[in-house]
Amino acid sequence: MTHAPELQNSSRRPRQDLISGPYLRNAWYVAAWSEDIGDGAPVARTIMDEPIVLYRKADGGVAAIEDRCAHRFAPLSMGKIVGGDRIRCPYHGLEFDGSGACVKNPHGTKSIPPRARVKSYPVFEKHKAVWIWMGDRSADAGKVPDFAVLDNVPELYTTKRDSIVIKANFQLVIDNLLDLSHTSYLHEGVLGNADTVESEITVEEDGDDVIVGRHATNSTPPGMFAPFWPNHPPRVDKFTKMRWMAPSTLRLFTGICTIGAAPESGTGYNAIHMLTPQCERSTLYHFTAVRFGVMTTDEKVNRDLQERIAKMRRFAFAEQDAPMIEAQQRMIENATTPLNPVILAVDVGPVRYKRVLNKLLEAERRRAIVPP
Repeated sequence: MTHAPELQNSSRRPRQDLISGPYLRNAWYVAAWSEDIGDGAPVARTIMDEPIVLYRKADGGVAAIEDRCAHRFAPLSMGKIVGGDRIRCPYHGLEFDGSGACVKNPHGTKSIPPRARVKSYPVFEKHKAVWIWMGDRSADAGKVPDFAVLDNVPELYTTKRDSIVIKANFQLVIDNLLDLSHTSYLHEGVLGNADTVESEITVEEDGDDVIVGRHATNSTPPGMFAPFWPNHPPRVDKFTKMRWMAPSTLRLFTGICTIGAAPESGTGYNAIHMLTPQCERSTLYHFTAVRFGVMTTDEKVNRDLQERIAKMRRFAFAEQDAPMIEAQQRMIENATTPLNPVILAVDVGPVRYKRVLNKLLEAERRRAIVPP
């Protein structure tokens, strides 16, 4: 797997009057789903403009090192895993271990030059994903965002662990997810409809998390949720509660319930959104979903729903969200004057999370100026 040229050394940058930047580095980001890092197959990633190769070692752990040989800068991801825990450069055969140290030089006296090493990155597997720490401070496994809804759930109630690339800044994707009013238009008939336009919007902060809720009462069940509830009433309440966890992961609790009832009494799913900036103009987007309040008992029905949810969500993200967000990116980049967006009631979530993210970015900047 190679790195797309446009992901590296990009000369075009998003306008900073709309996008905070660039990245919060001392945080966990998803590099891959765990099952995507298999035995003997290096996986290339570009994260925050840095080329990285991940591979699974013989002991089952995952290593992440710079994907650029210290000799002639060949991509190590084009090489092979050898000896159980080393990656061999495909160009001249130098071998590097999971710490980034060169451990074998097959040439000349076989001595290893002191500078023959590459950068390594802390990684941690949790919630069925491989998380990577891009900062210079000690990685704290306790700070991995909470996606416990993925753990210990029946396989039949989960959807495919999927991913796409959106060619836009990750903050535009967060804006999209924290303002779910767009589902009534961009995803009409799938995730929303005309009845869900008028919704009660709430916003709260839990530490550095921002939680945005939307509750539409007395609405027709949207197409995604109607099959979840056999013989559902003609009118229901539609609810969403999206939690943003700094810097770029989100967890959605959404579904339908009897009018006036508690959302937890209804049926729907917990949707997982994990965003990793490849560069300022590209985002690696991992997603899946876990059903709750399951009302369907037939295994075939549940299997069909499992496949349908996965396909509908991928369609919504890849065929509806991505083209819109990528078009926004182009419009922002091509603007010749400063842009000052109109703020609507539906923007309360994006406004609030940007305030928190800017606070965290500023704190990290100050720590960099005065190191510990």
